[in-house]
Parts: sequence; structure tokens; C-alpha cells
Amino acid sequence: MEIKYTVQGLLIYAAMGAYLVAFVTTLLRRRKTGQTLYLLGFVIAVLSYGYRWYDVRHVPLQNLFEVFLCMGMIYPVTLFCYRILRVGGGCGDMLIGVIVLFPAGFVFNAEPQRLPPALQSWLFVPHVAVYMLSYIFMAKATFQAISQLTGKSYDSDEKLLPPEEATYRMICAGFGLLTLGLVLGSWWGKVAWGDYWGWDPKELWSLASWLVYVGYFHFRYMFGKKQQRINSTWAIAGMVVIVVTLLWVNLSRLFSGLHSYAT
Repeated sequence: MEIKYTVQGLLIYAAMGAYLVAFVTTLLRRRKTGQTLYLLGFVIAVLSYGYRWYDVRHVPLQNLFEVFLCMGMIYPVTLFCYRILRVGGGCGDMLIGVIVLFPAGFVFNAEPQRLPPALQSWLFVPHVAVYMLSYIFMAKATFQAISQLTGKSYDSDEKLLPPEEATYRMICAGFGLLTLGLVLGSWWGKVAWGDYWGWDPKELWSLASWLVYVGYFHFRYMFGKKQQRINSTWAIAGMVVIVVTLLWVNLSRLFSGLHSYAT
């Protein structure tokens, strides 16, 4: 663990602090104050990401530091889900913001890197960005699934969907993005390496996470709401596979492959 005594680091810690205080404030039922602090954390996270962009001179999605920095800008997803999808969980989103910024602030090296030739493609940004957005939706789905399993929900708005239905709606949104990311990745592989599929460990685990959610849809279609606890457990399992795909595959020496640049 390493504390970053830089402008970049201070911006990350300020965003984390705002998210954390917003989370605690919301738990104390001071929702307006919590929302204001949440918005403040988002603004700081955007400044942090913009600072990184200026520093490296390209869209910062090259490595895990930049990926987690990007996912820290979660507020628009919260707003979209609340207003369009009727899914709450804003309190959980504040905590997700802290969680995803923690690796950027304390774990991964922030030293700027030169963009490898393989990443100098117009497919680089949409492929990675779509995956990161899908992971945020799946993380929200996980929090909703945990709410369903524990029987605790901090959303009192009657217009919002109950946790099990909210989990399903989040996974529907995230699965579309997950599928698009897989397609864009295959297209990029064809352009960069001459083949749509190379059996790279990262590709295999990305496919595994996609298949887990296919299984979720199949099970829920077969049994509907009769097995809500199993539905929620399946959703959480999908997030576990995503964590393996995002972290273990990139960091473990067991899975060396074309995506080693992500470390």
C-alpha cells in the first residue's frame, strides 16, 4: 500500500472522502446533504480523471490505475438508474465509489506509461469504456442482490423497484454492455492480431463472466420470482467472476497473456 503525495493522489483522496462522508450522512437519514456531498465527490473525481488525461496525453484507460480512476465517476449511472430505470441504491453507489477509487489511491502505480502500438486504435476507448460501465451496473446489481438476501433496503421511495426486480433490471443493462464489450474486443483482436479470438486468459474469463449472466437469465426465466434468493446469489456470483476477470487475471502470473499491459 502506497500513499500518493501528488496532486493526482490528493484529488483521489478528496473524492473518496466526499463519497464516504456522503455515505455516512445518508445512513443517518440526511439525504439532501448526502446527495450534495455525493455530487461534490463526483466533481472531484472528474477533475482527477481530467488531470490524468492532461498528464498522459491520451484517454486514460490503459492500465488498472486509470480504469479504477474512471469507474470512480459513478454519479451519472446513479442518476440514470434512478430516473430512467426506477432503481435506487444511491447509498450503495457512494460506497462503490469509495471501493473503486481505493485501488487507484493506494494500490496501483500512477506513473504515466507510453501507449503501446496495440492500444493505438480507435477501438481501444469504446471497448474498455463499455466494459467498465457494464461492471458498474453489475456492481449496483450486486448491492441490490445483497439487499434482497439480507432483507434490508435503504430505499423508501415507493416508485422504485424492489431489490430482486432492481437486480434483474441492472443486469439487463449491464449484460447489453458486457456483450457489446465482447464484440468490440473481438473486432479489435481481428484488427490488431488478425483473429477474432485468441484464447487469451482475459478473453476466456470475459467469456466466463458473460456465460454466468446467461445462466442467470435462463434460471430466472425458468423459475421467475419463485427462487429469489437463488437469483440474487447467482447475481453475486457473476460479480465474483468479474472481479477475477478484472484483477486476478491481470495480476496473477498464472494468466500471462496479451492483456499483461493492464498491470
